[in-house]
Amino acid sequence: MGYPSVRPRRLRRTPALRSLVRETSLEARQLVLPVFVREGATEPIPIGSMPGVFQHTRDSLRAAATEAASLGLGGIMLFGVPETKDATGSCGLDPAGVLNVAIADVVAEVGDALPVMADLCLDEFTDHGHCGVLTEDGSVDNDATLEVYAAMAVAQASAGVDVVGPSGMMDGQVGAVRSALDEAGHQDVAVLAYSAKYASAFYGPFREAVDSSLQGDRRTYQQDPANGMEGVREALLDVEEGADMVMVKPAMGYLDVVSAVASAVDVPVAAYNVSGEYAMVEAAAANGWIDREAAILESLTSIRRAGADIVLTYWAAEAATLLRT
Repeated sequence: MGYPSVRPRRLRRTPALRSLVRETSLEARQLVLPVFVREGATEPIPIGSMPGVFQHTRDSLRAAATEAASLGLGGIMLFGVPETKDATGSCGLDPAGVLNVAIADVVAEVGDALPVMADLCLDEFTDHGHCGVLTEDGSVDNDATLEVYAAMAVAQASAGVDVVGPSGMMDGQVGAVRSALDEAGHQDVAVLAYSAKYASAFYGPFREAVDSSLQGDRRTYQQDPANGMEGVREALLDVEEGADMVMVKPAMGYLDVVSAVASAVDVPVAAYNVSGEYAMVEAAAANGWIDREAAILESLTSIRRAGADIVLTYWAAEAATLLRT
């Protein structure tokens, strides 16, 4: 009876050997922590569908940023939850609005030790919950929205942000934001474009996190989950318009898109491990069905293996701690 001369199992025999030949790394510097800050909050508010995640106060946000920097994370992505909303999302442009104040707070707290990023979209700030301003018939006005995004980008840059993340999936949003930043003297502010953002069922917990006012859906501007190459085309368009980085969102159900985008562009690729993906693992672990910590690291490693250089995940701080042990 013959046996194969090449035995892959030889390289799996010990932890040290497995580490030696490991193809994909997962490091704290590759992880970005998304956080929510609620205007007027006096204590952190738990998000029921996202165990372990909170709407922060200004003070607890600063503490979270300090911890993120100490863990060596790749960045922190800020989302604002305002006390009042209106049809145009004016709070997002207001220098005294919750998101811009949060940017200034975090920049003052961590300086250059942690890249400070901010979501650039109107859905948290509009009373209708859409990512742009609406026409009289209730549809999203793409070009009018671009004007608001441009002003919002300048407001965030003036607050000190390092990276803006236009996420509304408006046509031309990256070009409009890049031009506005450059014209206002903020050439050093980078753009992380949400290039392939799908109309996904896995955003449900996020809508609780930002107290979304949305009625209906966003299928007229977010991508159809059935389309893969469309995500690549969107990413290439965003790079052409000046994106410094591009993103695929969600991550776990779209690893094929992550891989295709990573093969097509010559800028760093991010993937967003979204709220529903987080909630599923947390729910399964709470029921004793899976090993929680192993599932966290396997999930994040799979996103890296698909080609993502950067992973936005609510587990970022915990994963960084686990990677140290």
